[in-house]
Amino acid sequence: MVINLLIFIISLYAITKGSTMATKYSVKLAENFRISKFLVGFMIVAIISILPETFVAINASLENIPSFGLGTLFGSNVADLTLVFAVVVFLTGKKLKVEGKILKNNIVYPFILLLPLILGLNGHYSRLEGLTLIVAGGIFYYLALRNGTNHSAVVHNGHNGKSKNFLLLLFSMAILLVGSHFTITSAVGIANYFNINPVLIGMLVVGLGTTIPELLFSLKSVKKHDDSLAVGDILGTVLADATIVVGILALINPFSFPQKIIYITGMFMVGASFMLFKFLKTGRTLSKKEACLLIIYWLLFVIVEFTVNR
Repeated sequence: MVINLLIFIISLYAITKGSTMATKYSVKLAENFRISKFLVGFMIVAIISILPETFVAINASLENIPSFGLGTLFGSNVADLTLVFAVVVFLTGKKLKVEGKILKNNIVYPFILLLPLILGLNGHYSRLEGLTLIVAGGIFYYLALRNGTNHSAVVHNGHNGKSKNFLLLLFSMAILLVGSHFTITSAVGIANYFNINPVLIGMLVVGLGTTIPELLFSLKSVKKHDDSLAVGDILGTVLADATIVVGILALINPFSFPQKIIYITGMFMVGASFMLFKFLKTGRTLSKKEACLLIIYWLLFVIVEFTVNR
């Protein structure tokens, strides 16, 4: 128990350092490649940020407990769309600003999250359904890439600058991955010590643990007035988890799972996305009042999951 707690603290420190570096070099890459900060967060940072929960989900599938992995992915997404956004607003002490074109280009975002729910209504994902999810996620990312390139941006660094920034970003992401991995493993050990239901460990403990990189990365971004980078990171992570990662799991090994994961956890995930986008459209900001409502929504999610899975 003491060892797990010590590992947890050290891992959090590693994630903090990694997120600081990632923010710095992601912004530089946005300038190097003439790509918007939102897109850098949405694609580069988000794709690397999902690796911890991806490894958890794949290992769970290989161990014949795919529902643990699926619950982790959906539970993490609910926390990302509600708790993480709310914490960022409260800890930075200001409204989270969103560019109008981001909302316009991603108007179908909540509907994309409905796809894994529709395909999983029967409590099973086949390889064909997995491929469908991967293709859908890939198309959305392609459209984001096409709409997110800023051709009028000025490139401040040459080829060497690009290489340096890219390598340093990869290094910072490696720190994030290692830190998040040990944060998750130690958190699970602590949860097991108190005999907490394994299903709840996946949805709440592990799911919440995998949001730490997004949370710290977004906090650093917002404090440096890179709100679009923060929003892109969180939204990109959620989309990749719900489509590409679930699709990869199904391709590796088609699996069945309790349908309540779709009807409860999945619906909470989609509901959170509609709620968040509704708030972001009001003045293109996320206020403290709206952040409070997101926290209440997440607490409701926790209460329902505890009631159903206890």
